[in-house]
Formats: sequence, structure tokens, C-alpha cells
Amino acid sequence: MNDQQLLRYSRQIMLPQIDIEGQQKLLAAKVLIIGAGGLGSPASIYLAAAGIGQITIYDDDEVDLSNLQRQIAHHTDDIGTDKVISTQKTLKKINPDIKVIAVKQRLKGDTLNKEVQSADIVLDCCDNFTTRFAINSACVRHKTPLVSGAAIRFEGQVSVFTAGTNDSPCYNCLYSDTGEEMQNCATNGVIAPITGIIGSIQAMEAMKLITGIGETLTGRLLLLDGLSMQWNEMKLAKNKTCPTCS
Repeated sequence: MNDQQLLRYSRQIMLPQIDIEGQQKLLAAKVLIIGAGGLGSPASIYLAAAGIGQITIYDDDEVDLSNLQRQIAHHTDDIGTDKVISTQKTLKKINPDIKVIAVKQRLKGDTLNKEVQSADIVLDCCDNFTTRFAINSACVRHKTPLVSGAAIRFEGQVSVFTAGTNDSPCYNCLYSDTGEEMQNCATNGVIAPITGIIGSIQAMEAMKLITGIGETLTGRLLLLDGLSMQWNEMKLAKNKTCPTCS
């Protein structure tokens, strides 16, 4: 690290759990973020500010006025712009030293497998049921840690899936892929700060995984009720008959 980087990340380096070694791990890390909306915005902003060396963002949507209430990576001037380009611009303003790769497309198929295989950590920040299961399958296949978040109305949830370690369950152990399409913000609404809280936790969990510190949410599902401001935790066990990871 140069002098500018030592100053930029000084408050993290001061933490004994991070120190110089941990910051270097962050600078060398490659994080894949799928979705540049309510969750992807805060998650990517904090990861960029923290010094993640390479952030790759996939999203096939454009910025709309209705997004601005919660998707903090985008601004009024960005309406009509590709979300990934708007996010890339914001992250580079925050930290010009990092590499931000922006791809406007829905990540699937061979491209999904390739990106998951090359990433150190994957953040699922999408709101598409089919995509979530495809991401999970790719992460299980390549044993890439997955940080999964969701937010709707006044509720949020987040968990970590580390296939192949700690007897971790996968996303398919928690949810069946034979159910109906998951509800989303467009049809049910969402309060803005919930997406910020969950996206920030996703960033925190990713940093813990990269640096190897603390206790991650592997095997646990964290649930937030924003109206009562109560947290609940569910223990998750590996499903021995899971069609994805068993």
C-alpha cells in the first residue's frame, strides 16, 4: 500500500482484527454483486469505500424515478442510465483506486458460472426468484461463499452460505425452488432504510469472509422487523435431501 492508501484505510487498519494484513486481503479481493438496486447500492458503496480491489456488478435495468427513494448509488441525473453504469460512476467517485466492472445483462448460464468461479465472494442483491436459485447452484458448484439478502415492506433478511465448509446449508435448503415467484418491492413496496440495513450487513459479512475474522452468518438466518425494530435469528441446518447441495 502507498501512503494515500494507508491514510484512506487508516481507521480500518487501526482495528487489530484487520491491521495491514487484513486490508491487503481486501485490496486483493474480487467481489461479484448481482443486482444494483436497493441492496446492491449500499453493499457496493461500503465495499468500495472499504477498499475491495475489484467489484463486478451485473444488472439489466435502467434507473427510474421510483428507484431513487432507496437505491442510493443512483441520483436524479442518472434517470434513464443503466444502473450498472450509474453505480460504477458513484463507486469510482468514492474510491478511484479500485476496479469496478459494470455489465448490463441478467447474469445466467455459462457467464454466471464463469463469474462465480472467478469471484472470492458473491453478493446476491437481486429480487428475482429464478436468478437466486441459479446463483446458489453456481456458488455450490464452485464452492464460492454466497451472501444473500432480501428486503420487502418493513422486513429484511440476510444469511451466508459457504458450500463445502462448516457443514453449511445452501439457499435451496432454506427455500424450495418449486414454489411461486417471490414477492418484490415493485408489487409490495419497501421502506427505504430496510434496504440500507440489509445491504450494509451483506457488505460486512463479505468483509469478514475475506479477512477471516469474526463469526459469519453461515448456518443462521437473520430476520429484521423494522416496525418493531426487533431482530430474530433462525438456525439453519443442511438439508440432506437438498437437490442442490446434498
